[in-house]
Amino acid sequence: MAKKDNQSKQYRIYIKESKRWVDVNKEFYTDYYRDINAFRKRQQEHGRCVCPASKRYLCDMDCMTCPYAKAGDQLSLDNTVNDGEGNERSWLEDMPDDAPAIAEVLEDAELLRALYAKLNELDPEGRLICQLIMKGKSERECGKAMGLSRNTFVYRRDKLLQKLRSDLENYI
Repeated sequence: MAKKDNQSKQYRIYIKESKRWVDVNKEFYTDYYRDINAFRKRQQEHGRCVCPASKRYLCDMDCMTCPYAKAGDQLSLDNTVNDGEGNERSWLEDMPDDAPAIAEVLEDAELLRALYAKLNELDPEGRLICQLIMKGKSERECGKAMGLSRNTFVYRRDKLLQKLRSDLENYI
């Protein structure tokens, strides 16, 4: 039996979009299929790919459109398990609910309305202080923009924030 000569072996890849084969060199062939083969093997290990050997050339790592894709070991939150007493529970029942309670949302909305109302009642200097703070300016930059020293700005800002806190203490 004669040995196969790697130089004379023909390497081809299949282009799905044009539905045709393209001749390539060994290096390109190896690079092209390296990631595809590794991905497909991982999927097969988990039972998510049942692609027959004769159709492996079609693999493009898009399991959503592949006719050989299976659920494998992927589990749903609706999966039920039995506890020691024979009761069934879904995994979803054990998931913590991080959504805020409706009461908290309503309280926050009420606080926001009150805050907007108080901000609309501010004098022009108070509004400017709030605008500069919201822009993320430093104390020195805020003082300069208002024509004040940094210390004077900090004093007026703290006085304003203290007044807003006392006006809104019923909401906090």
